[in-house]
Amino acid sequence: MIAAQELHTEFQFPQETDTQLSSDTDLEDPDVKNAKLGKGKGGRKGKKAPGEKGKGGGAKGTGLGGVNGHHQENGMESMTLFEVVKMGKSATQSIVDDWIESYKSDRDIALLDLINFFIQCSGCKGAVSAEMFRHMQNSEIIRKMTEEFDEDSGDYPLTMAGPLWKKFKSSFCEFIGVLVRQCQYSIIYDEYMMDTVISLLTGLSDSQVRAFRHTSTLAAMKLMTALVNVALNLSINMDNTQRQYEAERNKVMAKRANDRLELLLQKRKELQENQDEIENMMNAIFKGVFVHRYRDAIAEVRAICIEEIGVWMKMYSDAFLNDSYLKYVGWTMHDKQGEVRLRCLTALQGLYYNRELNTRLELFTSRFKDRIVSMALDKEYDVAVQAIKLLTLVLISSDEVLTAEDCESVYHLVYSAHRPVAVAAGEFLYKKLFSHRGPEEEGMPRRGRQSLNGNLIKTTVFFFLESELHEHGAYLVDSLWECAGELLKDWESMISLLLDEPMPGEEALTDHQETALIEIMLCAIRQACECHPPVGRGTGKRVLTAKEKKTQLDDRTRITEIFAVALPLLLAKYSVDAEKVTNLLQLPQFFDLEIYTTGRLEKHLESLLRQIREVVEKHTETDVLEACSMTYHALCNEEFTIFNRVDIARSQLLDELVDKFNRLLEDFLLEGEEPDEDDAYQVLSTLKRITAFHNAHDLSKWDLFTSNYKLLNTGLQNGDMPEQIVIHAMQCTHYIILWHLAKVSEGSSTKGNMVTLRKQMRAFCLMCQRYLTSVNTTVKEQAFTILCDALMIFSHQIVSSGREQLEALIYTPDSPLQAELLNFILDHVFIDQDDDNNSTDGQQDDEASKIEALHKRRNLLAAYCKLIIYNVVEMNTGADIFKQYMRLFNEMLSDLGCNFDRSSSSFCGIKELARRFSLTFGLDQLKTREAIAMLHKDGIEFAFKEPSPQGEGNPPLNLVFLDILSEFSSKLLRQDKKTVHLYLERFMTFQMALQREDCWLPLISYRNSLQAGGDDDTMSVISGYSSRSSSIRTKKAKPASTGKRKLPEGEGCSTDAVWMNQEQNVQTPVMMPSPHLTSTVLRDPKKMRPEESYMGVYAMTSEQQHQQLPPQQHHHQTPMDYNRRGSGLMEDDEEPIVEDVMMSSEDRLEDLNEGMDFDTMDIDLPPSKNRRERSELKPDYFDPSSIMDDSVGIGLLLRVQ
Repeated sequence: MIAAQELHTEFQFPQETDTQLSSDTDLEDPDVKNAKLGKGKGGRKGKKAPGEKGKGGGAKGTGLGGVNGHHQENGMESMTLFEVVKMGKSATQSIVDDWIESYKSDRDIALLDLINFFIQCSGCKGAVSAEMFRHMQNSEIIRKMTEEFDEDSGDYPLTMAGPLWKKFKSSFCEFIGVLVRQCQYSIIYDEYMMDTVISLLTGLSDSQVRAFRHTSTLAAMKLMTALVNVALNLSINMDNTQRQYEAERNKVMAKRANDRLELLLQKRKELQENQDEIENMMNAIFKGVFVHRYRDAIAEVRAICIEEIGVWMKMYSDAFLNDSYLKYVGWTMHDKQGEVRLRCLTALQGLYYNRELNTRLELFTSRFKDRIVSMALDKEYDVAVQAIKLLTLVLISSDEVLTAEDCESVYHLVYSAHRPVAVAAGEFLYKKLFSHRGPEEEGMPRRGRQSLNGNLIKTTVFFFLESELHEHGAYLVDSLWECAGELLKDWESMISLLLDEPMPGEEALTDHQETALIEIMLCAIRQACECHPPVGRGTGKRVLTAKEKKTQLDDRTRITEIFAVALPLLLAKYSVDAEKVTNLLQLPQFFDLEIYTTGRLEKHLESLLRQIREVVEKHTETDVLEACSMTYHALCNEEFTIFNRVDIARSQLLDELVDKFNRLLEDFLLEGEEPDEDDAYQVLSTLKRITAFHNAHDLSKWDLFTSNYKLLNTGLQNGDMPEQIVIHAMQCTHYIILWHLAKVSEGSSTKGNMVTLRKQMRAFCLMCQRYLTSVNTTVKEQAFTILCDALMIFSHQIVSSGREQLEALIYTPDSPLQAELLNFILDHVFIDQDDDNNSTDGQQDDEASKIEALHKRRNLLAAYCKLIIYNVVEMNTGADIFKQYMRLFNEMLSDLGCNFDRSSSSFCGIKELARRFSLTFGLDQLKTREAIAMLHKDGIEFAFKEPSPQGEGNPPLNLVFLDILSEFSSKLLRQDKKTVHLYLERFMTFQMALQREDCWLPLISYRNSLQAGGDDDTMSVISGYSSRSSSIRTKKAKPASTGKRKLPEGEGCSTDAVWMNQEQNVQTPVMMPSPHLTSTVLRDPKKMRPEESYMGVYAMTSEQQHQQLPPQQHHHQTPMDYNRRGSGLMEDDEEPIVEDVMMSSEDRLEDLNEGMDFDTMDIDLPPSKNRRERSELKPDYFDPSSIMDDSVGIGLLLRVQ
């Protein structure tokens, strides 16, 4: 049997080798083997002395011989076990069977093959020879393999990319599982094979070589999983044997078979002995590997441990599903790596999914529920999704566990922009609010106002209104679509709730609730017809499967059949409510218009057209009118037979509108008469309707340009035209020109049309230019926006894509126009928020109006920046824009002082604007080279212009501006970065180059941005100064060598050393003496506790990295300085050199048990259920006082950053 103290003994050959395995091989039937267990027990006793030679041991090579069996027949006799598993061409079962046959022939050579298999799987080029195996201790062998770890990169089989290595990992794990399964009836009990393998893996898992530790931990955990499966089978066999024994013993004496009773007693005894040995093996692995590696420095290793303990608890819950093992999962939920937290959650999901295990999880749930709830907001989306799914399982298991506050923290995630999070939250919401049915709801109808779905739809509306966080019904519908799709598709019940009168005693929906229901109904129809998430949640339209396409067509047909009848009724009821009508009028866009004909629904179409006409006549709101316009556009489809009917109705409506507009305009513009407010309202309302329809329909045949131009010209001459009339006249004229351009672009118009369009376009642009000087701010903003759009459309870009015939339409703004546009931006965009009073239309100066005004100013600036990007206006105007950023930044410095918070919202806002402005320069760096260089020059001068008021030694007043200037460094050419860097150094003093305080971070970050991507590697400020005074140029810095894996030497440099020149007298951190590897120190196994070998060494904290420290002893070892790799213990995978095996004390909670004995509770497999019951409960292992107890073991671990 294996005891904990045997883990670090040397590998030894057995004392006797003439004991042959009996004929009950590990390939026989399990029932037959169970009956023969007593025959092979003698072969498991005793070991050889270290110096004795086994049968054939050492006579057949170095342990690298090929695998036996059928592989030799296929010409693979020279391949090692590792190569055979890596190729994956042979079934794992046959590979294991061959190894077992080899083990029977000569177990020393076979075991040596297995040892080298694990060594080679770690990526080590060395091999363990028979001589090493016979005479060297475990620690010496591992140290020898560490020295021979000859690799040029940090990759090893488990981390290598490519399909071959991905398959290798699964083959590696499968090999270990099959090996134990095939050896579970005799070989694993021979006290030789399992002793050697467990001792090897335990030693390797304690190595400071990442490849050894990662590979051996995976192997040990899979070995443990296989042993748990064996233990479970033994437990089942023991229960069966016990039942057979009880049944036989309860028979009357005449029928009782005493020989069978003896046989059953002997079998039960042997099974119990086997179970005891399995317990010892599992204890050795758990205490020797798991309790140390579950807090390893590598996230992958920690994830492996947590994943496997979840498998153990689910597979053999009687033995492992208790607080002494659940605590490891609970603690590790605080791990700072998302991968590890994710494995914790998936492990717990497997437990909570089985309702029979819920009672054993009550204490764990009460202790760690708050942590699970908080993980729903995890920064890693995958972790958040699994946390919500776990909370859903907790909710299903018990309604009383989660409080209302816990549920509310998940509810609002249905509005998350990340769809998997939102869908998981939607399922949680559905289970909480919609899955509980009372006895009074069982007999309710399926559909309609009084149906169960009707009540659930009301609940959805109430939740939508009470959330108060968002007003995005599309997001809520998308979140519930997968779990409550049938409910959201019950449009009959929704229509019934809107049209039918409430029953006596039933509370009717309020106006606000009806509006919300209509919005949800529209979003559900859109989701069913478009089959993709709303904007902001999806990455694009995906290809639908055949089943999804059929469902989409069926839903669209059903929608048309239902709403073709109901929509006119809904419009008639809510015709005066603008918000409801706007949503209802969007429904025809999702109709299958052919059904109007095939379903004989023409009379309902006529009714719909009448209702739309009435809506147009009643409303003047832009949203309602545009919805009516889009509805006509959707119905006027020439592919369907209803086109003529809809086109006639549309033409009649437009004829009336245009005739009315011309008549009203003639009266409105009569000279000598003062137009009253009623006349202005009539003109404005008619103009709004025409403008809304002109957006989607071509009204060129009505010749509206003349009347609109006359209206605009009169407004300029008189100056008393209402602003809304001017705004809509501009918009309508803009649509007229665009429709005219569309016709000309198609090539169907004559040359005269081209001349007419050119005249109209230039006249309209001149009109907009004149309106830039209007006294009304809203009119000026509309004129500026339309003018920028027109200049973009009719710029030199118009002739691209083979449209050279449009060259006559190119319109280039002259210098006065460009100056006016720039002045408009300077006067209306770069202003103080409090000064922007005119554009808020007299609204209160509240937060909402400020945000709206800010968005308006951003849109104006974006419209102008597009002209700069596409070279419509002169490029040098961009410098004027940048000057405004400098002015605003200077004002902010004056208000906040030089020591303000760089993470403040005001500073971040300016930096974000600078980032967006840098994007406007495009990708062609040659075109903008001079402008960008001058921008950096002026920015550097500005940053160093004002000295610090606190005196010399403090940063200049405007130094923080370099942080904003760094946003433009990526636009510099590589050679220009050097020039700008040299220009920067002119303003720097020698002392500035040495500063590392936070107040100097803008200078450091700006210099880094100039050095990124340069020809030379990162150089120091000091070396830069040296380069100016010396004619000898320093050679290019060489990258760090990634050669052979070596122990750290007593020299090196930290990451900060790249800023230091070795020639200067600057004190750098002193490297600590290199410790011995934990797993390669020769120890006396009799004097040292086995747990002591797993105490890791800690890296220096960040405070220690910049000062000299005397060597400190930590468990008789010297701390290692890992700063030479620059990233502490959690280094990247590219450099898995020699590292600390424990999490850095800087990145986790203090280990409460550091220095204590790892007296972890032994694995105690439960007794047979028919034999005895457990008499006492386990202690509360989640209590903080228990954590401090030596019997519990490890303390709290990691904290999520």
